[in-house]
Amino acid sequence: MASDGLKLPEIKFTKLFINGCFVDAVSGETFESLDPRNGEVIANIAAGDKEDVDLAVKAAREAFDHGKWPRMSGSERGKIMMKYADLIEQHAEELAALECLDAGKLFFLNKMNDVPVASNLVRYYAGAADKIHGETLKLSGEFQGYTLREPIGVVGHIIPWNFPTIMFFFKVAPALAAGCTMLVKPAEQTPLTALYFAHLAKQAGIPDGVLNVVTGFGATAGAAIASHMDVDKVSFTGSTEVGRLVMEAAARSNLKSVSLELGGKSPVIICDDADIDMAVDLARTAIFYNKAWMGEICVAGSRVYVQEGIYDEFVRKIAESSKTWIVGDPFSPHVHQGPQVDKKQFEKVLRYIDHGKREGATILTGGKACGEKGFYVEPTIFTDVKESMLIAQDEIFGPVMSLMRFKTIEEAIERANDTRYGLAAGIVTKDINIANRLSRSIRAGIIWINCYVVFDSDCPFGGYKMSGFGRDNGMHALEKYLQVKSVVVPIFGSPWL
Repeated sequence: MASDGLKLPEIKFTKLFINGCFVDAVSGETFESLDPRNGEVIANIAAGDKEDVDLAVKAAREAFDHGKWPRMSGSERGKIMMKYADLIEQHAEELAALECLDAGKLFFLNKMNDVPVASNLVRYYAGAADKIHGETLKLSGEFQGYTLREPIGVVGHIIPWNFPTIMFFFKVAPALAAGCTMLVKPAEQTPLTALYFAHLAKQAGIPDGVLNVVTGFGATAGAAIASHMDVDKVSFTGSTEVGRLVMEAAARSNLKSVSLELGGKSPVIICDDADIDMAVDLARTAIFYNKAWMGEICVAGSRVYVQEGIYDEFVRKIAESSKTWIVGDPFSPHVHQGPQVDKKQFEKVLRYIDHGKREGATILTGGKACGEKGFYVEPTIFTDVKESMLIAQDEIFGPVMSLMRFKTIEEAIERANDTRYGLAAGIVTKDINIANRLSRSIRAGIIWINCYVVFDSDCPFGGYKMSGFGRDNGMHALEKYLQVKSVVVPIFGSPWL
């Protein structure tokens, strides 16, 4: 039972989903999925390995080479996907509770945000499935030319633990629309919703072998996907370090296509003319609230630059606002921030906080673990931060803000770009000219002006520099799962060319 009296969800699916069936791992091995609220075991999950990946790839290859899914019309695929979206909506309460239990994300935000985003993504790409078409080419000789956009084949999706539901459909929805078959490896910390989505896919009528889920560890199951000779494409979201390994494995195997959405160290630039109360709320949301991410998101606005004219007032107000921030059980509707996903991440965040202290940064608020059990960290704000400090350079993936001041717009641009990452940025100003200049000068894949963390099915999302390449969301995401083929045929006796 959750702390507010909500009944905890029943764990219905713990096995691998391969070729339309839930099966044990070939080895029979399992691993524990833990509740981040208290560190207790939720369930024992099948530990997939190379042999299981081989079986899932074999099923996906058979479904692609000889099955119905890529041979259906786009409108037929779209109808099945619409039914899939309806089923996701119908099970919203249970899915939201599973996500809360497995990842520590706030229950009411899972229900209001993450699950609806998932069903909306499926509907968006269901609508796109019959709008995939090529071009007619104007060739210079007596030839007719056109292009075909064909599904790339068998796709391996490797998804992270911070947004298990949304990331599942960032990858799966456009790949289904394109006519691909696939296997998904969810993070070992958060396998429960992926298995539930596999069950719903079968109920919706997605043919066996089209969508497979292999739970397990990155070093075994994930590595097997990245290096598999019969996987045509890998789509990975996670750390930059693991992204390098995925690219290396793809290159060493069959030179499969790779798309990566990796880390970030996103700046939020707050100008002198900003509404300070709005800016405080935006900056706090960008790192602490994070739609229940506990700072666990690649676009977290962890570097906040405030222009010197309002810096002191901003510091005072954000310190005051942090006092009202409630950290606790994510099932409670009164809580703003849940636990970190597991002990490893919890300890990593605390190490970075200690490192910031040793380097000379000043803690304005927070800085400690909280609660008698579980993996909770106080929302932490550092001042007196220098660009060279690790807390200003590394992606911490926790509720830690580095607060810095700047004088000129030129300085803000230079410091915002002084990072190896380039995923996102926020700008707070009333001056449209400043907003335009900053948004065109910051090297990042998405810029939010007077808002933050606004995602939409139609808005492409991805990074610059070491934040990766390729785009999720929007029609651009379909391109990752399609190949362009040119067809040329001679024409004779045509009255025009």
